[in-house]
Amino acid sequence: MHLGVIIIETRKMKWGVLGCANIAINSVIPGIKKSINNEVTAIASRGKEKALKVASELNIPRAYGSYEELLADPDIEAVYIPLPNHLHKEWTIKAAQVGKHVLCEKPLALNENEASEMIEACEKAKVSLAEAFMYRYHPRYKQLKEIIKSGEIGEIRGIHSVFTFNNAEDMENVRYKQHMGGGSLYDVGCYPISAARFIVENEPEAVTTHAFFSSQHDQVDMMASGLIEFPNQISLTFDCGMWAEFRNSIEIVGSDGKIEVPSAFITMDGKNYLTVTKQGDSKVIEVPDVNQYTLQVDHFAQSVFQNQPLPFPSKDAYYNMKVVSACIESAKARKRIELV
Repeated sequence: MHLGVIIIETRKMKWGVLGCANIAINSVIPGIKKSINNEVTAIASRGKEKALKVASELNIPRAYGSYEELLADPDIEAVYIPLPNHLHKEWTIKAAQVGKHVLCEKPLALNENEASEMIEACEKAKVSLAEAFMYRYHPRYKQLKEIIKSGEIGEIRGIHSVFTFNNAEDMENVRYKQHMGGGSLYDVGCYPISAARFIVENEPEAVTTHAFFSSQHDQVDMMASGLIEFPNQISLTFDCGMWAEFRNSIEIVGSDGKIEVPSAFITMDGKNYLTVTKQGDSKVIEVPDVNQYTLQVDHFAQSVFQNQPLPFPSKDAYYNMKVVSACIESAKARKRIELV
């Protein structure tokens, strides 16, 4: 994993966006527009009218009424896929087959087998594939890992992380459709799992998850709590939800101190810092005010331009999906699932 200084190139990667999801309109496209090495060339929707409307609002040069049309555009070098989870595999593979690099929203797939197929298709086509965990590109995580490696908080004893929000009244939301890969573990639970794997730098041995499956929301998990067991007797405890008060934090507890990140995944005004506590004394560590969506695409483009490995290899998405899938299985079966 490398997140060093970005070497500025004069050219820009031309992006096509498959779909007009809120995450694309409100976060990723604005992030690309602020980028050094990227530009949005086209956007597609299942209907031309919606694509034209969004293209006009966001000053995107081209609009297509189907995803196939966008993929046929020879100027498009990379595609961003913010489609519902059950469509990630299909359109990643189709994009790879026509030589487009792919940035796909998390979770990459519905399970590790799908993720493996997507990775294989991109490797065969010699295109890059990245899962859009934008938080990992923010310098606060480099700072956090430097503190841990310095020994300041001692040995890691445990990690606790939460990611919840309340959107439960939006009954037609794709998050609440089983066949579309709905549920809180897919949508936000994948973040604490990814972050713990990133921090511990190891893969879990077992998971145990309990979930609230809502009859009002097609029986998807609207809230889940889990225990992820790592080697060396380290564990992640987490909860995630889509019918709860907004929370977005992570705490790393060490033998001699702790690190708290109040804005762990989504950066928020007034909470963009780390707190390190030792023996009751706390200090606040400021972190840069940067756009993590912009950093994500800049690192992606530079890796492609320089023919270098991505900062986070696509295989990482396979391992994360393996854990997420096990969490869902555990919640449904009400039992501990071993991963090794």
